[in-house]
Amino acid sequence: MSANDKFRGLAQVNISANDVVKARDWYAIFLGIEPYFQRPDAVTPAYVEFRLGDYQHELGIIDRSYLPEQTRTSPGGAVVRWHVDDLSAPLAQLIKLGAQENEPVTELGCEFATASVVYPFGNILGLMHSPHYLQTLASGGGDQKQSR
Repeated sequence: MSANDKFRGLAQVNISANDVVKARDWYAIFLGIEPYFQRPDAVTPAYVEFRLGDYQHELGIIDRSYLPEQTRTSPGGAVVRWHVDDLSAPLAQLIKLGAQENEPVTELGCEFATASVVYPFGNILGLMHSPHYLQTLASGGGDQKQSR
């Protein structure tokens, strides 16, 4: 197994919320799309999922009560950063929708920059401008299949 076989790409990001309906609606406003998947139904979902970005990555929102008990009360785990072409517009919209700045726009050099917010449902949402992402996209990196 090569290093490229261990992590083949972002498959899904799951976040939690005490009120999945409010979180779903908040994300639908921010993203400008409706979720493509809701279970058990759209009226009382315990889980919803959106498809996002160039490779249609999955963003899932799960009812916090399904999480292990020790992780139900505070943000934890990894900060997932979504590539954006410009940090200022989505960051301003997130704050307008009630998110609180967690990390201000931070220039990292070499055209990399990051920012993050804690949004109203208690999770951290990271944003990043990454020239590496743009280079991979331009080269068709996500579309290339490796032989096994």
